[in-house]
Formats: sequence, structure tokens, C-alpha cells
Amino acid sequence: MSIEVLNESGVEVDEQALVRLARHVLDELRVHPLAELSLLLVDEEAMSELHVKWMGEPGPTDVLAFPMDELRPGHRPGGGEEEDPDPALLGDVVLCPAVAERQGAEAGHGTQAELELLCTHGILHLLGYDHADPEEHKEMFGLQERLLNSWRNGRS
Repeated sequence: MSIEVLNESGVEVDEQALVRLARHVLDELRVHPLAELSLLLVDEEAMSELHVKWMGEPGPTDVLAFPMDELRPGHRPGGGEEEDPDPALLGDVVLCPAVAERQGAEAGHGTQAELELLCTHGILHLLGYDHADPEEHKEMFGLQERLLNSWRNGRS
């Protein structure tokens, strides 16, 4: 599994922890072992520009996900269960540590814990999960909580 991190935010972040978390999430969801994921950390200005351009909404947001290949958990690229020799490019998860810092403080946990939550959330979006309606919301946020709990319990 290839997970690349590019930190352009100017904020020091535990990038290796985010890589380990992303690998955990992808492994738990049985994503192809040759899948590629990019994690990009940006400042508020860059996130604002992306948010306006792609979502039509002003101001910075916490996380954006830009899927590339259609991939669902527990499936292999091409729709079969066999190993596919071609790796899938999942896409990019863009995180904004400055927004995560504020949200983490409001939620009563630190910036890193918030970034882990947002990273998991972004990966789920790359895999086709959404939270537009109540059933989707329940499924996605339940899975997000389960994945974060298994990640945090595994580090203890």
C-alpha cells in the first residue's frame, strides 16, 4: 500500500501516525494492498480556494476528498475478489490542520485526534461513503467510529 503525505500547511503534524492510521483503515476495509492514497495538508488559504472551487462554498473546511478510481471496501479493482496486478489510485484526502486545531479544541481533544478523525472521514468518502441522508449518515459515522476505536485500541 502506497500512502504519500505532503505537508504544505506550515503546521507540524505527526505524519507517520496519519500514514499508519490510513493503512489501518484501508486494511480493515480490505482495500487492495497495492492501492495508492495521497494525504495533503494545507493552510487555510489553500483550503478556502479548494472549497470554493470544488464545493462552491466560502471559507476553509476541515477535509476534502477527491476520489480517482472507483473502489469499494472488500472488493478488488475490476470487481473481482482476486488480486489485480494493477494498483488502484484511490485519490487525495486534503486536510487543514488549522481548522482541525479549532475543531479539536471545541470537541475536547487535540489537533492530532481531530486530524485522525478527518483522515478517516476523507478515506471513507474516497471509498464511496456519504452522509447526505440519515441512513448513509448512520452507516458512515458508525463505521468511522468503529475504525477509529480499533485504531486507538491497537496503539495502546
